[in-house]
Amino acid sequence: MAKPARKQTNPPYIIPVFVVAHVTAGMVDLKRHEKEKYFLTAIGEKELFPSLHDPHSRELSVVIPAYNEELRMPVMLEEAMEYLENRQKLRPSFTYEVIVVDDGSKDKTTEVAMQYTRKYGADKVRVLTLVENRGKGGAVRMGTLSSRGKVVLMADADGATKFADIEKVEAGLHDLDPKPENMAISCGSRAHLEEESVAQRSLFRTFLMYGFHFLVWFFCVRGLKDTQCGFKLFTREAALKTFSSLHVERWAFDVELLYIAQCFKIPIAEVAVNWTEIEGSKLVPVWSWLQMGRDLVFIRLRYITGAWRLESPRKTD
Repeated sequence: MAKPARKQTNPPYIIPVFVVAHVTAGMVDLKRHEKEKYFLTAIGEKELFPSLHDPHSRELSVVIPAYNEELRMPVMLEEAMEYLENRQKLRPSFTYEVIVVDDGSKDKTTEVAMQYTRKYGADKVRVLTLVENRGKGGAVRMGTLSSRGKVVLMADADGATKFADIEKVEAGLHDLDPKPENMAISCGSRAHLEEESVAQRSLFRTFLMYGFHFLVWFFCVRGLKDTQCGFKLFTREAALKTFSSLHVERWAFDVELLYIAQCFKIPIAEVAVNWTEIEGSKLVPVWSWLQMGRDLVFIRLRYITGAWRLESPRKTD
């Protein structure tokens, strides 16, 4: 006599995990404090930031999230401004802006950034000072939503990626041929440096790194080797589409951003860039990796349960 088929049951912890992911899900937060709606000109006058919903009026916007970066940021800004100014001299029709987003810093990040506004003018360098720390993802989003560029580059304040490598991600964006909707994203990548970095890491940190890569692949983003490099170029339309749905505002925001892009079938290029480890990282090696791992699991679960949904672009308050 045949034995009755065993009834498969889900592990007892699955349902509670789904419930926790659902009930703790925060919503997309596009609200701004009144002070965050304005930037200061070189002579200290307040002017209203534009909106990403407006038509572009510059060729390139560079958004730099900065938290307590008074010491590292000047090196990056000097390199970026030298490159951008030289590019404009070679082609006078080239227009750009740099937006430094001070993410609620406790040091003199805003004051340091304002020195560049006074040197180059507020048409080229603007400082958005957030009243409270939102996290890197929140800072990038606020800066992007205030930008004027036809394309928007996200670049870290530590200058770990050589700024001239913007030409590489621009080429990657061009190769995607984003017409007719002009949707495309080009990501700088450090994947080609992984073998060397593994040789310099402890066994435990290497295990965490590969574990994180597996979680990214399993839960969120397929086809990209490096989701975390802070050097990404968006068409204006792709930036509006993705940042309007972004929920995660801290370290794992890159993953959700690319997950959203893949859900919308926005083409993504991955381009090798020069990258150097810079001292002073805000990441706490083990704890930050564990936090990001938790966020990756919750990103997928929150979309599965319907706690999070892909949003239509809407103006900020």
